[in-house]
Amino acid sequence: MRRSICYCEPNAALAGEISTWKFSYTTAATLPKGTRLKFDLVSRGREIDWEIPTVNAKDKKNTIWAEIPGNKVLNAKEINKDEALSPCFEFTLPSEIKAGDTISIFMGTNEKGKDESRKKGNRCQTSIQRRRPFHLYIDPKGKGDYRDPEIFAIDVRGNVLSNIRIIAPSLVSKNKRFDVTIRFEDFFGNLTNNAPEGTLVEVSYEHLRENLNWKLFVPETGFINVPNLYFNEPGIYKIQLRNLKTNDTFFSAPIKCFAEADKSIFWGLLHGESEKFDSAQNIEPALRYFRDERNNQFFATSSFESQEETPNDIWKSISAQIAEFNEDYRFNTFLGFQWFNKSPEEGLRQLLYSKDSKPILRKKDAKTNTLKKIYKIHTPKELISIPSFTMAKGFETTFADFDPDYERVVEIYNAWGSSECTAKEGNPRPIAHEGKNGIAENEKGSIRKALNNNMRFGFVAGGLDDRGVFSDCFESGQVQYSPGLTAILAIEQTKEALFQALINRSCYATTGERIVLGFAIAGVHMGGELNTKAKPGLGYNRHITGFVAGTVPIKEIAFIRNGKPFHTIHPKETHHEFAIDDTELLSKILLTSPATEKPPFVYYYMRVILDNGHMAWSSPIWIDQTETASTPIANGKKSKKATPSKSSSLK
Repeated sequence: MRRSICYCEPNAALAGEISTWKFSYTTAATLPKGTRLKFDLVSRGREIDWEIPTVNAKDKKNTIWAEIPGNKVLNAKEINKDEALSPCFEFTLPSEIKAGDTISIFMGTNEKGKDESRKKGNRCQTSIQRRRPFHLYIDPKGKGDYRDPEIFAIDVRGNVLSNIRIIAPSLVSKNKRFDVTIRFEDFFGNLTNNAPEGTLVEVSYEHLRENLNWKLFVPETGFINVPNLYFNEPGIYKIQLRNLKTNDTFFSAPIKCFAEADKSIFWGLLHGESEKFDSAQNIEPALRYFRDERNNQFFATSSFESQEETPNDIWKSISAQIAEFNEDYRFNTFLGFQWFNKSPEEGLRQLLYSKDSKPILRKKDAKTNTLKKIYKIHTPKELISIPSFTMAKGFETTFADFDPDYERVVEIYNAWGSSECTAKEGNPRPIAHEGKNGIAENEKGSIRKALNNNMRFGFVAGGLDDRGVFSDCFESGQVQYSPGLTAILAIEQTKEALFQALINRSCYATTGERIVLGFAIAGVHMGGELNTKAKPGLGYNRHITGFVAGTVPIKEIAFIRNGKPFHTIHPKETHHEFAIDDTELLSKILLTSPATEKPPFVYYYMRVILDNGHMAWSSPIWIDQTETASTPIANGKKSKKATPSKSSSLK
C-alpha cells in the first residue's frame, strides 16, 4: 500500500533563523478538485514561537503560499482555531491532483537569493526542539471535515555560540571541593556547539588553586562539568571564562567563600510560570526547563485552584510529576497552588505543601472557602501560606487576619512589580500600568505598612505569571519587569531542609540575578528575632554586619529601619562588606505593636540596587524591647540617622 510522503527543505533549522521554508507533500491518493488543505504551524503565536506568516500575496516579506503541478500558485486563507491564539492556513485545490504528484507549501519570500531569504523570510522559533512538528490536514470532500493530520518535522538546533554561562554554588567553605557546570549558549539561551572550528575557552581566576588555567573545547553536548574546584582563602570570587577566538570574557555569578560555612544558598522559584512550557498542561517539560535550562535548585507549582484552571486530572498529573522529579541534592520540587479571595483580609496566596500527594483546596468547597478553615485542617509543618501581589489594587492583601504560624514569608516582588512600598516612598519597581487600563498600586497592601504593624515574615520573590488574576496583564499595558528569584539559606539541599528554612524565614528575594548577600545584627542572621532581656546592650547599640556581592557594581545598599532608610552606602564596586552601628537609643525608635500583649519593637532589613537596576531584599531582623517598661513613640515618627561605628571596617 502506497503512503504519502512529507519532507521539508531544509530539514534542520537554527533557533531564530530567518529563511524560506518548503513543505512538500507527495500524495498517495488522487485528490479531487475542491479538496481543502489546512496547514497548522502548531504555534501559540508568542515571540518565542515560530513566526506566523501573512496571507497577503502582494507582501514580499514573511508570507505563505502553495504551489501545485504546473507551477500554479495558491493563495492561503487564514482561519482561526478556537483552542489557540494563532491561526491555521487553508488552501483549496482548483484542479485534481493525481497520486504521486507533489504539493508544496512555502513560508518566507518568493524573491530569489539567500540574502533576500534572510531579510524577508519567515523566522524559526527561538528554542531548540527535535522533530518540531507541522500539521497538514486534508479534506477530499471540501466540507471542512478534517481527520488525522500528515506531519512534517524540522530539527531546530542551537544557533551560533553567543554566551557562556557558568553555574556555580553561591556559598562555599575554604578548601571544600565543588563542581561547576559550563553552558555554551546561543543568543536565545539554547545549548549549542555551533562555534568556529578550533574554538578554545580559557578557564581562569587568580585565586583558584594553583592559579588554575585550563583550556576547554566547545563540547558536542553544549555543556561540560568542571569538577573538584576549591578556594584556598575566604573572600568573594568569580570564575572567568575567555573565548580565545573572539576574546569575549564571561563571569560566573559571585561566590562567597567562608572559612567554614554552615549553610548554603539554594536558588529557585516558588511562584511563577515558564514562557516556554505551561506548567499545568505540560508539567514535565516545564520541570525539565527549570531544572536543566534555568539551573534552579528548587521549584514549586503555582496553578490557580479553580476547576477551570486546574481540573482534577491536571492536578493528579502535576502531583505525580512533582513526586517523580524531586531529587535531594539536585532539584527539589514542591506541590503548591494559588488561592484567591476578593476579601482584602485574605487576598491572593500561594499555598505550599511540605509533602507530596496532597489535594488541591477549592474555594467553592465549604470546608476550604476561607483561610481560617484551611489553617484549621493543617499544621504549620504541613503548609505555608505566602501572600503575593499584596499591593495590587483589586487583589490587595491588608494582613488584617495575619497568622504568624502559617504566613512565614511574603512575596515582596514578582514580574508585575514590588509590593514593598509605594512609588512615592521610593519603590523603583512599583505595580503600575501604561494607558487607561491595568492594575495600579494600593498602599493598603504595603509590606512596610504590615511590618510596621508587627507582621513578621521573610521575603521571597515570584516570577512571571499569566494565569488567574494575572491573565489580563499582557493585554492591559501592565508594566512588566524581570522575573524574580528566591534564595533559601539551608543546611543542605533536601526538601525538608528547604521547607524548614522558609519556616525560619532564612531566605531573601532578588529581581532575577543571583546576588549574594548576608545580613546580621549582633550575630543573628536575617529572619531572626532578638530581645533586650537576653541582650541588654541592644538598647544602646545595634551592630549590623554583612556583605553584598553583585553581578555588576553595586549602586546602593539601603538599610531600612521601621519602614524608612536610616543609612545608605554607595559602594560603586561589585562586592562590599560592611559593619555599622545604630547607636540611637532603642527607646526612642520603638514601634508599638497593635497586639497589646506584644512588647514594643524595631525591625531592620537591607535593600540592594545594582548599576543594572536589579535588586535584592534581605529578610528582616526584629528586636523586642523586653527589658524595661520604656514608653515607645507612635508609629511612623521620624528617627535620627544612625552613626557609623568608629570601629567599622568597610572592605
